[in-house]
Amino acid sequence: MVGRGEITDAAWARIEPLLPQRDGAGRPWRDHRQVVNGVLWRLRTGAPWRDLPERYGPWQTVYRRFAQWEK
Repeated sequence: MVGRGEITDAAWARIEPLLPQRDGAGRPWRDHRQVVNGVLWRLRTGAPWRDLPERYGPWQTVYRRFAQWEK
């Protein structure tokens, strides 16, 4: 079940191929969908990054990925 304001399965199917894939080096990335949903939550609420709910992972991870994708 998709939570309110989160990426639907249909939308995710279109977005997922556009995101970078793991190259095999280093630690595996946190799930892209979890991070994207965290970014959407933050943008929707306007709350500080530190208030990101735990279900989206560490706020630092979500913020770093957002900043990286923004560049």
